[in-house]
Amino acid sequence: MLKKIDLKDAVGRELTHDLTEIRPGEFKGPAFRKGHTVCDEDICRLQKMGKNHLYLIDLEEDEIHENQAAAMLAAALAGEGVVWDDDPREGKISLMAGRDGLLSVNAASLAAFNMIDEVMCASLHDNTLVKKGDRVAATRAVPLVMKRAPVERAAAIASASGGVFAVRRLRRARAGLVITGNEVYHGLIEDRFEPVLRKKVQDLGSEVSGVTLAPDDADAIGRAISRHLENGCDLLLLSGGMSVDPDDVTRRAVREAGADEMHYGAAVLPGAMFLMAYIGNVPVLGVPACGIYHRVTVLDLVLPRILAGRHVGKKELAFMGHGGLCMDCPQCTYPHCPFGKGM
Repeated sequence: MLKKIDLKDAVGRELTHDLTEIRPGEFKGPAFRKGHTVCDEDICRLQKMGKNHLYLIDLEEDEIHENQAAAMLAAALAGEGVVWDDDPREGKISLMAGRDGLLSVNAASLAAFNMIDEVMCASLHDNTLVKKGDRVAATRAVPLVMKRAPVERAAAIASASGGVFAVRRLRRARAGLVITGNEVYHGLIEDRFEPVLRKKVQDLGSEVSGVTLAPDDADAIGRAISRHLENGCDLLLLSGGMSVDPDDVTRRAVREAGADEMHYGAAVLPGAMFLMAYIGNVPVLGVPACGIYHRVTVLDLVLPRILAGRHVGKKELAFMGHGGLCMDCPQCTYPHCPFGKGM
């Protein structure tokens, strides 16, 4: 229950909630925090903020203050690898990445949570790479005082599957690279694929333990794959031989090397001729020629998920179509752009 009092009668009383001040182009935030004792010097500033009255709160048994509600919601939303401080500002609490990794968002649970009246939560996109301390989401109870029941219902939805948000740590893989193509194998042109793939692997905290050049021969490519597996590689990246030309035999080589799951094609441009396969538990990623010419391709969407322990199959490759069209901007700003953000 809220009780309105005149500003002149508020001197000596403690504020029951944060009071927000907005100075366009300069500042937006709490000018006075909950618990602040109003003094004579505050009256002028409060009036400039448009405050001619203040409110006292006398909570009923079935009511809850915005700060307490925000804490309940944050605790329910935060899953593995997500942290938060019980220090709400204006009734809002931010959820932070507790470690480096890949943000996982249960979008269905988040939508169900936001369907509850008088609560909200906004987040970064699913599958966003984050650093420890990055803000990944924020939640609040919208009114200053609300009924406890909807807060408890929203919290139950958020916590039902261990939280809506998690940050998955990327494993440190030992990657083997197989660079295919007669022109590279015979030294007719310089290989440009290996440095590109090496950098993408290393930028995500993994290592390249070996590189093999192979001609357009399925048996030779298969032998290269087998050697990397025998040497302990737990991730394989193959370049070239992914198109529809008859002498592009990389896919056949992967199959003959023992792949028990293989998906050719991804709903992403650039990267439509991408190959996703598994030999036992080892992911095999076939990168088409676009990987040389484009700074960002389907590989940049798939590789972090693989390192975060996700199994990428046909369904995930299909869902990448929403948001999977690169805009080919003259100045690439990825990941601060729409590419890969729809799934």
